Amino acid sequence: MDDESPWLTRKQQRVWRGWLAMNAQVPAVLHRQLQADAGLSLQDFDILVQLTDTADGKLRISELAKALNWERSRFSHHYKRMEARGLVEREECPDDARGAFIVLTPAGRTAIEQAAPAHARAVRDLVFDSLSDDELEAVGRFTDRVLGRLNSRDVPRSTGQRGAGHG
Repeated sequence: MDDESPWLTRKQQRVWRGWLAMNAQVPAVLHRQLQADAGLSLQDFDILVQLTDTADGKLRISELAKALNWERSRFSHHYKRMEARGLVEREECPDDARGAFIVLTPAGRTAIEQAAPAHARAVRDLVFDSLSDDELEAVGRFTDRVLGRLNSRDVPRSTGQRGAGHG
């Protein structure tokens, strides 16, 4: 098979399909673990992580949605559910009447502080405990390279070919 072929090699296809299966199964397992241990969804946890990574526990709505790679409408629906549970609150932006912040509440901070240790153990168990240091380095180089390519160009959301991304 030459480089001009639109098809993946058998090895590439095996790795790609494994990657897709892993990307479906790992988040599902982590979501169930967070629900059982802390009453949080994986999406709740992702938002809380983003907020706790800031000095003041708040981010503009647009920045938070972009950091999560979510459409603004999806983010809006989700944060409203979290707001109803007291995990976050909305704060108007004094510099921009159209802008607003999502702010971590004390209840949200408590929720992530209680959820984080078990979540870290689950991630370590599912992903890292079976890797050697060399394998971990290789995975790190791989993810850095792919993310660098994604961040360096405008990657189209669709190729226009049904099923083309699944090899």
